[in-house]
Amino acid sequence: MSESNGTVSVRQQLAEDIKLAKGPKLPHPDDVDSVGVTMFDAPGSSDLTVTVLLGREFLQLAPAQSLVRIKSRKDERSYLGVVSAGPFAEPDGIRADSDILKAVATHRGDYLPPFHGRIQVTLLGEETEQGELVPPRLRPLPNSPVFVLKDHEAAGVLKCGGDVRLGLAVGHENVVIGAPALSKSVFPRHTAILGTTGGGKSTTVSGLVASARAAGMAVVVLDVEGEYTALHEPNPSQTMGAALSARGLSPEGVPAERMTVYHLVNRDAANPRHPNLRAFSLQFGRLSPYAAKEILDLTDAQEERFFKAYDIAKDVLRDLEIFPAKNSPDQDRIALELDEFERGYPKLTLPLLIDIVAACAQRAEPKGDKKKKVKGEEEVEDAPTYTLYSQELKREGGAAALTKRMNAANPPGSVPSWRALQGRLSRLNRLRVFYDETSEGTRPITYKHLIRPGTLSVIDLSDSGMSELNSIAIADILRGIQDAQDDAYTAAEKEGKTPTPVLIVIEEAHEFLSEERIAKTQVLFEQMAKIAKRGRKRWLGLCFVTQLPAHLPKQVLGLCNSFVLHKLRDPQVVQLLKRMVGDIDDGLWTRLPNLAAGQAVVSFPHFARPLLASIDPARAKLRLTE
Repeated sequence: MSESNGTVSVRQQLAEDIKLAKGPKLPHPDDVDSVGVTMFDAPGSSDLTVTVLLGREFLQLAPAQSLVRIKSRKDERSYLGVVSAGPFAEPDGIRADSDILKAVATHRGDYLPPFHGRIQVTLLGEETEQGELVPPRLRPLPNSPVFVLKDHEAAGVLKCGGDVRLGLAVGHENVVIGAPALSKSVFPRHTAILGTTGGGKSTTVSGLVASARAAGMAVVVLDVEGEYTALHEPNPSQTMGAALSARGLSPEGVPAERMTVYHLVNRDAANPRHPNLRAFSLQFGRLSPYAAKEILDLTDAQEERFFKAYDIAKDVLRDLEIFPAKNSPDQDRIALELDEFERGYPKLTLPLLIDIVAACAQRAEPKGDKKKKVKGEEEVEDAPTYTLYSQELKREGGAAALTKRMNAANPPGSVPSWRALQGRLSRLNRLRVFYDETSEGTRPITYKHLIRPGTLSVIDLSDSGMSELNSIAIADILRGIQDAQDDAYTAAEKEGKTPTPVLIVIEEAHEFLSEERIAKTQVLFEQMAKIAKRGRKRWLGLCFVTQLPAHLPKQVLGLCNSFVLHKLRDPQVVQLLKRMVGDIDDGLWTRLPNLAAGQAVVSFPHFARPLLASIDPARAKLRLTE
């Protein structure tokens, strides 16, 4: 008797036995709609999971992560579930590890016994008559038929679509994963893209920013390695071209006229051939003095002198009518309402602060037997002389204003502390990235240009030379974008419109905000947290990208509602994310350490459940990537 005939006869006999027992009718194996049936529960069964057996001809029709519908017999309930384990192939009638099968395998025999498939299904919910999905009160009864959902049905159940495309859902042929650009519950609520080196983060970021820009968002990438400065060029890789073609896509760069690459003045650009390349300077006056002292990592003595010099500088600017300007009520109001925990004093430059620190150091030097001049019958000390470099103090009355305000402030002594502070500030100034009258026309970024719809702005920080400068640049840019978006939001509200959604991608976020530095950069973190909280209401979203999520403060991860998790092998990181990212089932967490490059566990607020995704290959060119 042939194997097929034997299989049919056994199945027919089983059907007759069931009929005599007045049991349910076994679904016919050739029924194209049903791929298997549910099994009885075993002592080790757990809630919300069901074992399903498949005929051998249906073994590969229910891959991992595919969606299935279970039509429970007799009670007529309908359940939706996801294949969370399997499909596994099991022999009929004997154990898979039996001696006879071992012998056949080791002696390379051709015998293949009849076998079937087994999958584990995690229940997502019970379908109501209205088509809604509610938590299941009961379990599907044994021997209930199981159906694999078609792609269009699965997409409707998963609710994972959107105009910002990321990739395809694993387990389905053509279920596209994306996010809606104009949904206030998604991007303004912040995103984290995490994973080890080589996991595919850069590919994810490149696709995300290109799709978001095409959907009308304004996208800003803070690029510390210059990796995204060539996104205007199509991906030249033939391998990637073939992979894109398989998905109905083609290599394509961001239109050059819609992309601008900014690099720091007096610093090299990672891609000097970009057609829309612009240098920019930073504004020291925009930086909160409290954030500045954290970034500079000042000692207590240096910090005391830093704030004393900062206060003197503000008084000098007032005396010289630089800020507030004479007869300027708006500037008077700004000076009065200024919160220095959020931003610095307008028009205050780094050279001015260095001149004041140097003057205070000179004032603190021992006077010894300094000669005095006689004026009338009074003896007065020699007038102090300073070597001034800042344009503010070189103007008429500048030195006098400095002397007056310094004497009134009576700064503390200790020349070594003043000189140490002067050295730190001078080291920063030697980078020549801060705007003043000698910047040869290189002005700061016009931030309203960064929030124009459908634009991509890449801030190239690859040649900054020091992490402190990166932190200052990022803090300055974040503050500038927030101010610009606040103005845009206010204007849009008056007109009854929605402002342009803005997405800021912070690459290597652990270098800007690390767990180790959080105690020393509390003000900087609070500034970022305020931007994140205010941004949710003003269509300003942050996206944190890092290969070292363990170094990010838990507070940063706590700000995020959307996650793209590439391969992560550190068990402690996985446990941390388990506590912070809800709704991801254990089957996906188990896969996380062994994900292939380009795969990711994706969780967005609009999804019905987190998904395992195959991220689209990069359509645009990435530097530093093979």
